Amino acid sequence: MSRASLQGLLPLQDLLHPASGERVPLPPVLRHLYGELRLARPSRRPYVLANFASTLDGVVAVDGSTSGGSEVSGFNDHDRMVMGLLRSVSEVIVVGAGTLRSVPRHLWSPKGFFPALDPAFQEVRASLGLPPSPRLVFVSARGEVDLDLPVFRTGTREISVFTTPSGRARLSERELPPGVDLWVAGEGPRLRPSSILRGLQRRARVRTVLVEGGPSLFGDFLEAGLVDELFVTLAPFVAGRDAAHRDRGLVEGHRFSPPTSLGASLVGLQRGGSHLFLRYRFPARR
Repeated sequence: MSRASLQGLLPLQDLLHPASGERVPLPPVLRHLYGELRLARPSRRPYVLANFASTLDGVVAVDGSTSGGSEVSGFNDHDRMVMGLLRSVSEVIVVGAGTLRSVPRHLWSPKGFFPALDPAFQEVRASLGLPPSPRLVFVSARGEVDLDLPVFRTGTREISVFTTPSGRARLSERELPPGVDLWVAGEGPRLRPSSILRGLQRRARVRTVLVEGGPSLFGDFLEAGLVDELFVTLAPFVAGRDAAHRDRGLVEGHRFSPPTSLGASLVGLQRGGSHLFLRYRFPARR
């Protein structure tokens, strides 16, 4: 099936869904394909969502991949539809520098995943009082961001680069494209997710933030206790590992021991063919 077509795309089979939360108004085509979507709306800070596609053996990023999660999911249309939907309900998308480098031509818009559903995604954003595209936040401690990539040159997006003082010094040597600004998150060599969220709140009233990886950035948010929900597309593939290929898992750079120390509750389960769409909620820690 063409990625630009809805022909042949069946609704997800709804096996479990959250009973609480604010119902997101979805147009008929998305209600038909996805079902009901409810999101919590806390007031003390933005609600943080994360989304990954994973193989059966836990690989979320293939070494040398230029397709990100789409390659992991096998370019599954349901996965692309869910990703576009999550982007359409989010004010901000947060992306690590490594993920940016892995898909250099990507524009991080709802339309990018499923063009045929773009009118529906835009209807969702309009119903929520959101602009056509989410604000983009790219995160790089060292300031290693290529400002010549297409995403920085559209001239139509609000984009922030969060970095450290040394990273800001490096990026300040370049002329920033229109609509791009620099923020320092933290005072030392590492970025603090809490500083990123505070910076976003100073700019605007942000309710929902979507973290799109990679595994190191996701681990930083988890360690800080700042992930509220995790959406995982479980793809029916096995990637495997060997000495020559260091494919990445869901979290890199952090270890939570014992594994049960960072538990989550399954609040959503949908099925599309042999792909499972899991939704986990983490208890509030901070």
